[in-house]
Amino acid sequence: MSLSSRIYAELRGDRVIWMIVALLAMFSILAVYSSTGTIAYRHKGGNTEFYLLKQFILIAAGLGLTYLCYLLHYMKYSRAAPVLLAIAIPVLIYTLVFGAEYNEARRWIEVPGIPFTFQTSEFAKLALIIYVARVISSKQEYIKDMKSAFLPIIVPVLIVCGLIAPADLSSAVILFLVSILMMFMGRVAMKYILLLLFMGAVVFSFLVMLGSFFPDFVRVNTWTARVEQFREPAKETYQVKHAKIAIASGDFAGVGPGKSTLRNYLPHPYSDFIYAIICEEYGLLGGLLIVVLYTLLFLRTVSLVTRSPKTFGAMLALGVSLSLVSQAFINMAVSVNLLPVTGVTLPMVSMGGTSILFSSMSFGIVLSVSRYIEKVNERADLPDVREFA
Repeated sequence: MSLSSRIYAELRGDRVIWMIVALLAMFSILAVYSSTGTIAYRHKGGNTEFYLLKQFILIAAGLGLTYLCYLLHYMKYSRAAPVLLAIAIPVLIYTLVFGAEYNEARRWIEVPGIPFTFQTSEFAKLALIIYVARVISSKQEYIKDMKSAFLPIIVPVLIVCGLIAPADLSSAVILFLVSILMMFMGRVAMKYILLLLFMGAVVFSFLVMLGSFFPDFVRVNTWTARVEQFREPAKETYQVKHAKIAIASGDFAGVGPGKSTLRNYLPHPYSDFIYAIICEEYGLLGGLLIVVLYTLLFLRTVSLVTRSPKTFGAMLALGVSLSLVSQAFINMAVSVNLLPVTGVTLPMVSMGGTSILFSSMSFGIVLSVSRYIEKVNERADLPDVREFA
């Protein structure tokens, strides 16, 4: 048996999602290597292979985590959910107070002894999604009850999103909306979902007021500036202009891998605006392929949800997939100027250790659910031996 045949036989679950993971990983290595030329000359004396090797190691580690999360039975995530959430909240508080500041935002903590920073919001997002899926699935018998079902969800959602928002409003809004969609799919009463929306607006208003007194703590000035720049074309930012030029330069088939010129002018072409570089080098075809991959991920997850025999598996796969796909489409929408600049990365593609590792884990969790569903369906297809007794 050939190596490819052995790998194909070993990887159970939804093989379309496995294919999506592989293609995104490939795009990540190619696009990051191409887009890090300027930063390599600025910080590494022109050694572009440094970032290629770094990205390759991160992708390899990420794929390893995908496989480990895939092997772990998804019900174990349910048991770990309260512990993960209990860790996430104090870590977010620590980040707000003592976190390392980059680009005027405190989103990271420095890992002692090694040159590595950890973006705590990525961990908190995954922890909250797993927790919400657990609560929704375990409270199905009284899911419309305020005290028993709604409060155990609303309090953690408001706390986690409220702690992420001061330094990273975009991620907090995405996580908040994903939680609401999970509640809607989990049959939580609409009046409670509307109440959560209202309370979210109250928390946001409080943060805006807090930002007027502590602008270094809550980035209200950054939020308003980005919205104003988006609303008024005359105030269009340097990065948006060059992202549009990069996309237009790509035309239908692109200028070719590694031949981007806008990577030398576009700020953060390896993270926030990596989609613009992909469009420049691979053209409309490459840009559409990325869109198709994330759309296909969502459709395959919906298929899993409809076939899942247990509520937790369905809610977990749905929540994780919604988080990945919504973040991806927001990143792409920023590059084509459909949304204000957000700072949201392209999952599994953009350069960034924490983002890649937790995106990889998210894919592994979805694949773990799909592996279980596949086993259940295989048992259902087997003939009952009692029929032949």
